[in-house]
Amino acid sequence: MSVRTALSAKAAHPGFVAVVILAALTAIRIAWLASGPFDLYPDEAQYWIWAQHPAFGYFSKPPVVAWMITATTTLFGDSVAAIKLSSPITYFLTSLMIYALGARLFTPRLGAWSAIAFATLPAVWLSAAIISTDVPLLLFWAAATYGLVRARESSRPAIWWLLVGVVAGLGLLAKYAMGFWIGSALLFLLAVKEERRRLLPFLGAVLLACVIALPNLLWNRAHAFITFKSTSDTTDVHGFSLQWRAFLDFALSQFGVFGPIFFGVFLIILWRRRDWTGDRRLQLLAALSAPTLAVMIAESMLSRAHANWSAPAFVTATVLVVERLAAWGRMALVKWSIGLHSAIMVLGYGALAASHALGHPPPAKLDPLRQVLGYRELGAQLSELVQRNPDTPLLGDDRMIMAEMIYYIRPHPFQMRKWNPQGGAEDTFDLTQSLPGRPGGDYLWITEWPARGDIVGRFQSHRLMGQASVTVDPGGTRTISLVALQGFKGYATAAKEKR
Repeated sequence: MSVRTALSAKAAHPGFVAVVILAALTAIRIAWLASGPFDLYPDEAQYWIWAQHPAFGYFSKPPVVAWMITATTTLFGDSVAAIKLSSPITYFLTSLMIYALGARLFTPRLGAWSAIAFATLPAVWLSAAIISTDVPLLLFWAAATYGLVRARESSRPAIWWLLVGVVAGLGLLAKYAMGFWIGSALLFLLAVKEERRRLLPFLGAVLLACVIALPNLLWNRAHAFITFKSTSDTTDVHGFSLQWRAFLDFALSQFGVFGPIFFGVFLIILWRRRDWTGDRRLQLLAALSAPTLAVMIAESMLSRAHANWSAPAFVTATVLVVERLAAWGRMALVKWSIGLHSAIMVLGYGALAASHALGHPPPAKLDPLRQVLGYRELGAQLSELVQRNPDTPLLGDDRMIMAEMIYYIRPHPFQMRKWNPQGGAEDTFDLTQSLPGRPGGDYLWITEWPARGDIVGRFQSHRLMGQASVTVDPGGTRTISLVALQGFKGYATAAKEKR
């Protein structure tokens, strides 16, 4: 075989084609981030603050997301693009893992289509522009699934069970939802008689995962299990009254997360069990998808569930849906879905960016960027005001505003205090930066509510220093005030005076 023939064969291989397409998508996403179309979300700013001090745990999340930001900002600085950079790169790796999974279970061609389909899901298009705990979770979910597949078929499975344990442990350090993967895999091994002989090595892998996650457990123990409590509080389940509106909202949102065609087909697959229960490969994919979605549906019925909470289920569901559509002779639906998802997101992003650039943004309810608009400009305006009193410490009363302003005010006011008269810990700043209750001290208060009597009443005097304001849509502005507070009287003293 000539060199030219070998190269042509390589270029025609589905895996090579998939890598080229995925790399191109990743480059587009990185270029989009570098163009700086929007500011950090409050949670992203908070993760960046955490990243300044790498640890084994934080108030509301395990540590991997902060570690990722530490890595990219150490290399490329603290720009918005650098903070978000690991997101598109990680999705590239996740898509490669999905290719490997599909190719191993079925064919390289099906693996390629599965990887491209996943990389262009609506949820991935959006999430690739945001750094969040879902980003590493989905990578570890895919890698653990691939390790499980290899362990089940290998004559020397030890190395693959080791991989399962390592990535499952890292998954737990990324987001506790990795526990759904462990539970789903365990259910699969228990439910299928022929798989039960693999229970012991699987439990060994789970033990290794727990050892890897142990530092986070120890961190939580030293901090009154604050991350576990915060995670539990987000479910907000009180009693067993059915929340039909929340359920309907969540169910409809999944057509947006997974795509209207893919999610519809996925539901049909789960309904038509006879089509796949005879194939162990399809059983495995369904077992690692359906339970997570079922739990989130139940959560939405009892309280609420955010649309992205089901995202891990769609890692394996993508391969399952693509395989079934191929088996039914409906590959055109896969191609149509990929094209539809890509067109909507590209046109949507382009139109959104253009509308803001031209000064005619869409109505607030239809603008996904509204939540993150204006903070850069607000930070610049407040920086000028703060620099007039460089020796006076800053005080905040809202987690989201504090996170944004710590990032956007220059120099970064990392030591900003948080107003916390109750002494509890409702957010990360309560835990680490609460204003001590002892009397004394002057502060510059950064707030959206400068008339709060419960705060100004606990100081000897107060004076409005200035305001920063930006227009975020045709009908509204975002305004942050800077208030000089002199002579803190202490929480308890003021409370007694109020009584």
